[in-house]
Amino acid sequence: MTTIKQAATTAHSRVLGIGGVRGENVVPNADIIEPIDSSDEWIQQRTGIITRRRADSSVSVIDLSEQAARLALEHAGIDAGQLDTVIVSTVTYFRQTPAAATQIADRIGATPAAAYDISAACAGYTYGIAQADALIRSGAAKYVLVIGAEKMSDFIDPTDRSISFLLGDGAGAAVVGPSDFPGIGPTVWGADGGRADLIYQTEDWHRAIESGSWPTLRQEGPAVFKWASFQMSKVAQEAIDAAGIQSADLQAFIPHQANMRIIDQMAKQLNLPDGIAIGRDIADTGNTSAASIPLATERLYREGQVRSGDLALQIGFGAGLAYGAQVIVLP
Repeated sequence: MTTIKQAATTAHSRVLGIGGVRGENVVPNADIIEPIDSSDEWIQQRTGIITRRRADSSVSVIDLSEQAARLALEHAGIDAGQLDTVIVSTVTYFRQTPAAATQIADRIGATPAAAYDISAACAGYTYGIAQADALIRSGAAKYVLVIGAEKMSDFIDPTDRSISFLLGDGAGAAVVGPSDFPGIGPTVWGADGGRADLIYQTEDWHRAIESGSWPTLRQEGPAVFKWASFQMSKVAQEAIDAAGIQSADLQAFIPHQANMRIIDQMAKQLNLPDGIAIGRDIADTGNTSAASIPLATERLYREGQVRSGDLALQIGFGAGLAYGAQVIVLP
């Protein structure tokens, strides 16, 4: 039998650069409390959100992604022409085809890189990092751009008290490439489709067209809070164990920015060391779904809370119910 030649494999990968952009409009709690019959105090106590960032109607998910991609490439010192693959995680791009990733690749000058979208909601960025790691170590790619981008404001019902007041717009990106040492730990990921009704789109597009209504997002808040706070802490611990480290070795904890109380509860469950940097970008950006982890990472850099070489635990979790976690070495 003739033997098929395979690509040369690479032992390790790591994140080389991070970039992020947020919607240009600052939306304080005062602007949204009347339709949901609430108060600034209630929102802050329940979620930790003071303001959220939302984009103008003329700004698209592709626009946000392009900006974040260019910043990540600059941070990594990589030219877009060196990219082999572009992966975009989003649930707020309105075209089924062609993929947003193909257009973003063209805009930044990455053609003819392979380009595709994934839909894993708030776990999408960690799913993308897992795929980039596997592509590079298998030899299928050398440099991969991973983008988490959402324009959540397009799915908001202003009267909804379950999730809409949490949501913001933004995009975060990472360049992943080969490394002389392990820079991305094993990914612990999965999904529980039997509980997919806890976070959902109100109706599918076919029925929306028939009814003339616009789909929005809903969640079963108490059930989601319990699942995320306690079950996801176990997943995060599995990622720490899989990386062969202890929680005391971590310099940063960067969870999905779902709710400040969830972040605090997870940090408590993990018994994280004193002084660890914790992503809390939700306070004035809101919940940006797939974009939230890279945006929180970018903020930690900007505020001087982390530096190159730090070990960070990142975990995404949300609709599906999908989840993914890994320990990475920060670029």
